Amino acid sequence: MAAKNYQGITKWADTINFADRIPEMMRRAFTLIRTGRPGPVLLEVPVDIMNEEFDDAKFQYTPVKPVRSAGDPADIRIVAKALIAAKNPVIRAGQGILHAAAFDELRELAELLQIPVFTTLSGKSGFPENHPLALGAGSNTRPRAVIHFLDKADLVFAIGSSCTKETFTTPIPDNKKIIQSTVDERDINKDYNLEHAIIGDAKLVLRQLIVDIKEQLGPEYKKKNGTAQEIKAVKEEWLKEWQPKLTSGEIPINPYRVVGDMIKALDARETIITHDSGSPRNQLLPFWEAVPGGYVGWGKSTPLGASLGFAMGAKLARPEKTAVAFMGNAAFGMVGMDFETAARENIPILVVLMNNFVLGGYIRENPVATRKFHLTSQSGEYSKIAAALGGYSEKVVQPDEIIPALKRAKKAVDGGQPALLEIITCEDNARSLK
Repeated sequence: MAAKNYQGITKWADTINFADRIPEMMRRAFTLIRTGRPGPVLLEVPVDIMNEEFDDAKFQYTPVKPVRSAGDPADIRIVAKALIAAKNPVIRAGQGILHAAAFDELRELAELLQIPVFTTLSGKSGFPENHPLALGAGSNTRPRAVIHFLDKADLVFAIGSSCTKETFTTPIPDNKKIIQSTVDERDINKDYNLEHAIIGDAKLVLRQLIVDIKEQLGPEYKKKNGTAQEIKAVKEEWLKEWQPKLTSGEIPINPYRVVGDMIKALDARETIITHDSGSPRNQLLPFWEAVPGGYVGWGKSTPLGASLGFAMGAKLARPEKTAVAFMGNAAFGMVGMDFETAARENIPILVVLMNNFVLGGYIRENPVATRKFHLTSQSGEYSKIAAALGGYSEKVVQPDEIIPALKRAKKAVDGGQPALLEIITCEDNARSLK
């Protein structure tokens, strides 16, 4: 397929028409990859160019460095004043916080004005969720605090977020004042009407806002209100309602019990965890308290099984962390043989696989096909597959065995062997919505 056909998918797509243009076009490609909003580029190499001789002495290429831009100072001043004046502001933090590594700046701004923070699905782990001002992540499931504070907000500041209206991000309610800051001008005023906007790198923009706010209020100023106490109260009430599921002793095991025990057994500070799409995403996202950079949130469509590759990538990037893929039987059924890659290449990841023997969540949408043709029925013993592929594995059927099994699996992972826990669960379609 010609490169031009990819231009709706990539930031840039082109064809290398002469071998001596390779250094030039690679420079352009990496400049686009590392500047502005991250995104893929494509260079098509025709067969005749691939076979062409090219003198190494002529290959002059210098790696490009990322180029970042700060916000317009006039825009910064306007937004700083708006944040100061707001009575109930909320920060919506997107994936741009992760790309810009703006963790410290986001926390400092939130603390300075005591603004509650929620992240998008793909932005989860941009703000420490054990922080007193953290509301959690807002997807198509979310902690109650996200809806509670969005409903009462008089201003929503979206930073590092495209503000796209889609199913897997908690929408901003109507009639809210919205300020957006992003690196990509194409997202400004796209799906929401804005009061103000800033175009710039999230880390630089946040630092500018902090400096400007301190200039307006004084360097020692720190706002005092009851926001943190209100967040704590809302969280406690919400968690109390979910405790019966998070601590359930039922057999087959409730999937929320698996989430609750993972929270107890795995140290979030030492873990990078990712979910699969579908039920694992919906069940894990509201309850796992992520630390900066400790969560790979995704799943705005349903490419089942992607979490396995993401976990391997996370382990290669951060070998000192415990990389966890939280997935279901349908997801492992799509990509399970790739577990052999982890064993063969010594990529010790931990796969927590919930097996409820169904394609979860589809019975209601396909009742006839389910009844007549067993559309959602699945079978198999995935722990045996993982063992045959060279990994450590266990099958867990009793809820009290989850934590001991997790500890044994982590010991295997720490010893350099990938591990899989197959936990036999029931299907529970309850979701935390509000």
